[in-house]
Amino acid sequence: MTLLHPFSVRRLFHQRSPQFASIIWTGQRSHLCHLRKMSQVLNKCSMDFCKIGGVVLPASEDHIDEAIGAIRAGSVIAVPTDTLYGFACDACSAQGVKEIYEIKGRKQTSPLAICVADVSDISRFASVDHLPYELLDNLLPGPVTVVLPRGESSIAEESLNPGLESIGVRVPEHGFVRAIARGLGSALALTSANLSGQPSSVSTQDFESLWRYCVYVFDGGLLPGGLSGSTVVDLTEPRRYKILRPGSAREETLAVLQRFSFEEAS
Repeated sequence: MTLLHPFSVRRLFHQRSPQFASIIWTGQRSHLCHLRKMSQVLNKCSMDFCKIGGVVLPASEDHIDEAIGAIRAGSVIAVPTDTLYGFACDACSAQGVKEIYEIKGRKQTSPLAICVADVSDISRFASVDHLPYELLDNLLPGPVTVVLPRGESSIAEESLNPGLESIGVRVPEHGFVRAIARGLGSALALTSANLSGQPSSVSTQDFESLWRYCVYVFDGGLLPGGLSGSTVVDLTEPRRYKILRPGSAREETLAVLQRFSFEEAS
């Protein structure tokens, strides 16, 4: 195994966090042994970066590759959506799913939703055969989570919502997070970026105490969606619906369902 030279380590840390790089390089010679140890740690990583938690980057097209790389490594990132900031990992990664639960301090019996890039991707993770043609295209993309039967053909990680026969699916109206899912070629396990039971986040500062648990925090500014999150609607039964959370698109969701002759489940 070829170890990184200490000066290469300095450059790598500077790319990820210039302020931290200047601190660790103070008194250059006296810190060389520490940098050599850091190089050994960095070389244990499966990619060209290590989990230096809390690196904040703009949520822009220029940084989609960093997001995809972190998720492929089984790590958790923080991303903006069309409603709130969320923690995201690969929905097919047991390690990533486990980390999200640990970060939030959430019981693993509490379900996680998934995010896919396009409506056409939903059938890989949930059953849609019982739904009318074009219903999902009328509901999504947008601030709506549709709860569907998981089905036997779902490729989602088994540790994601174990014991449940349904799964919540999102296609946010936000280009950055959808581009990540598209580039990953999978779905993102997605949940709000906060401790379980605490207020949701509409800016990165709202969950600053949790940055260190994410490889990257992607900043999309203050989100205009408010704190209500997505509307969650149960569509597991043919032609029947149940609003599980009103969220930010309740009226629009009901209008679509009524157009398709859905009835509210008792």
